[in-house]
Amino acid sequence: MCGITGLFRIDKNFYPNAKRHLEVMNHLQKHRGPDGEGIWVHPRSFIGFGHVRLSIIDLGTGAQPMLAPNGDCISYNGEIYNYLELREELRNFYQFRTSSDTEVILAAWQKWGPDCVKHLRGMFAFAIWNEAEGTLFCARDRFGIKPLYYTRQNGVFYFASEAKALLPFLPDISMNEDAFQSYLTFQLSLDETTLFKGIEKLLPGHCLEFCRDGSYKISKYWEVYYNLDWDHSEHYFIERCKALLEDSVRLHLRADVPVGAYVSGGLDSGIISALATRHTGGGSSGENGGFKTFIGKFTCCDGFDESMYARDLAQKYGMALYEEDITCQDFINDIRKVIYHLDEPVAGPGSFPQYCVSRMAARHRKVVLGGQGGDEIFGGYTRYLLAYFEQCIKGAIEGTLNNGNFIVTYESIIPNLRNLHNYKPLMQSFWKEGLFDDISSRYFRLINRAPNLEAEINIEAVSSKRDIQAIFNNIFLGDNVGHTAYFDLMTHFDFKTLLPALLQVEDRMSMAHGLESRVPFLDHPLIEFMATIPPNVKFKNGELKRMLLKSFGDILPASITARKDKMGFPVPLNQWMKTDLREFVLDIFLTQEKIGRPYFNTQKIIEAIEKEGKFSRKVWGLLSLELWHQEFIDKAGSYRKMAC
Repeated sequence: MCGITGLFRIDKNFYPNAKRHLEVMNHLQKHRGPDGEGIWVHPRSFIGFGHVRLSIIDLGTGAQPMLAPNGDCISYNGEIYNYLELREELRNFYQFRTSSDTEVILAAWQKWGPDCVKHLRGMFAFAIWNEAEGTLFCARDRFGIKPLYYTRQNGVFYFASEAKALLPFLPDISMNEDAFQSYLTFQLSLDETTLFKGIEKLLPGHCLEFCRDGSYKISKYWEVYYNLDWDHSEHYFIERCKALLEDSVRLHLRADVPVGAYVSGGLDSGIISALATRHTGGGSSGENGGFKTFIGKFTCCDGFDESMYARDLAQKYGMALYEEDITCQDFINDIRKVIYHLDEPVAGPGSFPQYCVSRMAARHRKVVLGGQGGDEIFGGYTRYLLAYFEQCIKGAIEGTLNNGNFIVTYESIIPNLRNLHNYKPLMQSFWKEGLFDDISSRYFRLINRAPNLEAEINIEAVSSKRDIQAIFNNIFLGDNVGHTAYFDLMTHFDFKTLLPALLQVEDRMSMAHGLESRVPFLDHPLIEFMATIPPNVKFKNGELKRMLLKSFGDILPASITARKDKMGFPVPLNQWMKTDLREFVLDIFLTQEKIGRPYFNTQKIIEAIEKEGKFSRKVWGLLSLELWHQEFIDKAGSYRKMAC
């Protein structure tokens, strides 16, 4: 795991200060690679790569940027879990000098060219300079586990693992109002835009290639297709799911350093940790021995501590469990660091406790496994149940329960409605208007946060006029997913949009502490297989994560499998903001008022604090946005000076 940077003068003329500018970018990402740093500049000084290294595989000879004998050069961030198999396949083609997965990518590139990405099983973002052809090739993994940002300025292409490393090279540092509009709607971006005007991200499953003439193209090399398999039984799907995930966990444990895991008290991380102990032997003897797990908890407020479930898991498998009690003071101390490392705010307040737990884990391990992806792949979000509940009512009224949209019956879904207990405020808002509209409109409404911000945000001050609904529909109703099953439409949309945002959190909060986070659910053979399972198997009777429970429920403690209250790392932020955190938050928003953000109604935001529900994310989203402005927009001058 590392941080990569690069610059490429497209006309291939001399780039002055190339080495120093790469040093600047490396410096801004040094937290990603505390074990080493490297810079390569082409002899003609029109292209150069930078690298900061966290040593995980081939601790001795895997330094980067790495040059091949033919002059090709790579800067790479990630892990290729099938590198040993690829190395064996390529050993008669390429003379290996190291035992690193980095050199395996170089060898694969020289054999297969751009198609090398199709042979890689893992998480990655890399750039390769092709010396013979005079071309630059960049690629990002299928799911967006590893980041890659870029900008084009004055004929120079810059790229980096984090957007902040590109800020010194922007003519001005300002907000992208298209991305701002998307953030207000979803608290994430639906496309390649970022909140920084002029900086874009390479989308998951895409590559970018500069041709010899200076033109470049971006292309998609991977997609998940929902070609449903109606021929096999549920038993077959369960057994195949077991085999694929167990194989993924086995490969994700490949490292030359000890591996641990995050646990949360839920199914996803619990299953990953339990499977990992089959290969590590479990146990907790010695600092470098055994399998160590890490959890954050909030003991200050009722309903925010899930550590008892993690203890049941740790006891069952003999794991060492490290617990971090996270406090309001931690929020005061760390929230600005969280926003800085995120580059741009996304998703909910879970990034804050993730930062704290990652800091704890980094004291004991350099690599951890996590359960990210389980909700999107297996259908774990309670809103899926809420959306289907409405469709079942509609179908029961209209007598259409037998058509393809209804894979559960009104009667069968009732026992699972207990999961909606904590979602009554959302249900009141969701059913306030548009009841029984078409499914795309209803799901858009279910996840759209913009109407809830009408008092706090002056939307007229935002110049973006993008049709967010149309962008949503293009993804929700994509050609790769069938349009008859509501379940596949919802999970696919979240897989393509919410998951990359959560992976951004996963990457930044771990790498802030020089910690590598691996996500075994995101293995493309497993993802491709899960997309073939009919929804009436995956979501039978409205059971959330049904396939996961059927496949692995027996390896978990009953206290975890019987849970109906899993909330996904809940944070007592709204309770804190009404008490111990109130003055801290008010000071942030009053600073905003003094500066005069044209689109914020500060007094309405302050009033909203008192009205926030237990799990509402309105004020969190606005607080994150303001802290982002203070860190990056208000300090634009300090970033610009770095390149002078």
